[in-house]
Amino acid sequence: MKKRMIGNLEVSEIGMGCMGFSHGYGKAPSELDSIQAIYKAYEAGCTFFDTAESYGKEQFYSGHNEQLVGKAVESFRKKIILATKLHIHNDELNNQETLYDIVFRHLQQSLKNLRTDYIDLYYLHRINENIPVEDVAKVMGQLIQEGYIKGWGLSQVTVDTLDKAHHVTPVTAVQNLYSMIERDCEKEVIPYCLKHHIGVVAFSPIGSGFLSGKVTTHTHFEGDDVRQWVPQLSKENISKNQPIIELLNQYAQKKKATLAQISLAWMLYKYPHVVPIPGSKNQERILENLNASQVILTDEEFNQLEKALHNIEIYGHRGIEESEGKTFSQNWQK
Repeated sequence: MKKRMIGNLEVSEIGMGCMGFSHGYGKAPSELDSIQAIYKAYEAGCTFFDTAESYGKEQFYSGHNEQLVGKAVESFRKKIILATKLHIHNDELNNQETLYDIVFRHLQQSLKNLRTDYIDLYYLHRINENIPVEDVAKVMGQLIQEGYIKGWGLSQVTVDTLDKAHHVTPVTAVQNLYSMIERDCEKEVIPYCLKHHIGVVAFSPIGSGFLSGKVTTHTHFEGDDVRQWVPQLSKENISKNQPIIELLNQYAQKKKATLAQISLAWMLYKYPHVVPIPGSKNQERILENLNASQVILTDEEFNQLEKALHNIEIYGHRGIEESEGKTFSQNWQK
């Protein structure tokens, strides 16, 4: 698989979101199946794996996903880029710890969970409005100097927040919601990141599965499946958003690819610093997504696709600005 740069880190042009092995898409697979899927992804050329301290729910617990990923990648840890995220909760601000102490405590637990002595990319999972982002940036800069992390990032932020942070400690990557059906990042965040050599890591690049064409009005989301809260995936909006599926079908047939692969190929063509991290708990889907790197759009195909997309109205919108206590859903944070 081809590589691209996010900040100072070289990664496979398609990464892997690992959340689904712990929660978020209904019943999680077994640990053995999850570890095998991660290894298969590595064999297929993926060198960029994304997790978070908070991924783990119901029968699992905070840190479950990190522990799973750490176990899966241990034998090839030095050959990959490992990203994880922390939350800073308000109840942590009521004691005598400094912000550095709080962040370092979270980091130490993540290092233990991931069976490593450094993190390549350490994100603030959501902005805490009670902590200036500049203060977080200063702490991240110290952690970089001390060798605990190689780079740092922010998730679900606007360009104003990003700019404040970047002026204190250069940001390596922004992990925001971005896909054909959520394109807010194209207005300001992606251009800013391109100008300042910041990577954009796109989560839910297949629109929580919608852009695969496999989600219909008859699809039932069970248990903790996050898609029951995705605005575009209400039954009404699934019906209204079918024109984009019809468009993808045209290109999928022409390129002998899947709809999901076309949506990823579009993203890779459009921006040199955007790296999608599709998430799935299904090994077949994971490998299908990674193989999107083999689907190459011509200039003419991309331009026609882009023109058609601009003429399609999308129903349902989540946006990219989220913070602690004001999130997409109380039940889920990607």
